[in-house]
Amino acid sequence: MNNHEIDYKLYGDDMQFVEIELDPQETVVAEAGSLMMMEDGITMETIFGDGSSSSNASGLMGKLMGAGKRMLTGESLFMTTFTNVGSGKKHVSFASPYPGKIIPMDLSQYKGKIICQKDAFLAAAKGVSVGIEFQRKLGAGFFGGEGFIMQKLEGDGLAFVHAGGTIYRKSLQNGEVLKVDTGCLVAMTSDVDYNIEMVPGVKTALFGGEGLFFATLRGPGTVWVQSLPFSRLASRVFAAAPQTPGGGSKGEGSITGGLFNLLGGK
Repeated sequence: MNNHEIDYKLYGDDMQFVEIELDPQETVVAEAGSLMMMEDGITMETIFGDGSSSSNASGLMGKLMGAGKRMLTGESLFMTTFTNVGSGKKHVSFASPYPGKIIPMDLSQYKGKIICQKDAFLAAAKGVSVGIEFQRKLGAGFFGGEGFIMQKLEGDGLAFVHAGGTIYRKSLQNGEVLKVDTGCLVAMTSDVDYNIEMVPGVKTALFGGEGLFFATLRGPGTVWVQSLPFSRLASRVFAAAPQTPGGGSKGEGSITGGLFNLLGGK
């Protein structure tokens, strides 16, 4: 085992958080801003990259390259480590940033690698490598939006990813094909053959209410799909908010206006 062996417990249903139990000198690495709470005796440190043994071995340039790759996925240059420096077991908790589920994944059960959506990673045991996975056909990737640049989690420890709405886990048989909206794809095992394809028929793309691209997944392998991507939720909320001639939200009689007034707005 190259990764720290951590224990965990999930709390909640639609707004979950994960509580991780750290033995002395055990470390968990997480996205900046995902911390919910932690007990005394745990120290925080901001680092370049993911703190895995592979990035440490490559020196400063390796760390800078890893941080630069994370910028391509829209994530922060930095990650945060949480280490138990006390004498007993300590607990640290991380929360999902929007309604949905947290999925624990033991990478040793998935051949040491999981490919996930670029904003899905939440936290992992120290030693798990967080990198990027490029779609092979760059032309489709640049126009495929969310389906192009994905993250890859490598190692033999625990990792936690989050997704919106309800999570559906599907095992694909050899040669079985599943077509998924690029935003709804959460994660997949490394043996799944995937591609980003344009929706056939311009009328379908323009008037059908769907995106121009979808992910075509071919088995064997395991796929995780989310029912409510955050981008879809945000676009619906924005579209439903009344607009003023100047482009702002009108407010009167709207949910957003009520919240604004409740918080002391004028």
